[in-house]
Amino acid sequence: MESLDFHTARALLDWQIELGADECISDVPVDCYALPVEKPRAVQPEAAKPHLTRGPVALAQGDPVAAAHAAAGAAQTLEALRQAIEEFDLCEFKRGARNMVFADGIAGAPVMIVGEVPGREEDKTGLPFAGPSADLLDRMFAAIGMGRTRADAPVYLVSTLPWRLPNERDPKPEEIAMMKPFLEQHIMLAQPKVLVLMGNWACQALLGKRGISRLRGQWTQAVDKPALPMLHPAALMRNPSMKREAWADLLMLKEAVDK
Repeated sequence: MESLDFHTARALLDWQIELGADECISDVPVDCYALPVEKPRAVQPEAAKPHLTRGPVALAQGDPVAAAHAAAGAAQTLEALRQAIEEFDLCEFKRGARNMVFADGIAGAPVMIVGEVPGREEDKTGLPFAGPSADLLDRMFAAIGMGRTRADAPVYLVSTLPWRLPNERDPKPEEIAMMKPFLEQHIMLAQPKVLVLMGNWACQALLGKRGISRLRGQWTQAVDKPALPMLHPAALMRNPSMKREAWADLLMLKEAVDK
């Protein structure tokens, strides 16, 4: 077989990753049940190195939520928060993502939209709400005179988690808890007038509950801000009959922002 050049091999690898491959298979079979010839030595607790993030904050070993609180609390600007998230090394699932998804739109906008976990399109672009869902979202907010690039009526968009999960799986409760301090600090620094919680995972992270069909259309509180759960554009694309409810929620949102 003719050897591959670097660029061809890289393109084939990227294609496999897009298909969802997350591990390599060796040419030689491996017996996963075989016992090792020599029993590995146990690592002494005192010899183990603490797992720390890079940066100015020294984090406690063994408590990722406390570490996240410390790292997030030390960030007093949005740029510092972006750097803190990028340098947070206790999050294992970030290692399979291409790009960190931080934010889009205009910081300081009266409306901050918290979306779901990043998918393939968000992972490619590094932006929340990318691809077909973004197109529908932009049309929805344009209908009430708002948009991510409108200086007169902007919106600010973030994701519940900053990285795509392997194989598009659902986030685990401990993963949401670990990254929640960064999301809360993002809200505090952006200082929106109202929050829009789009989809179940945004509601799970900030309200501690799911069931978006039941939660939507009712104002609540999250991080000391008025919050309105709404259906995610992806859900509306799967079930167009729910667009009537989404339109009613958009009108409620506009009324609250215009007060």
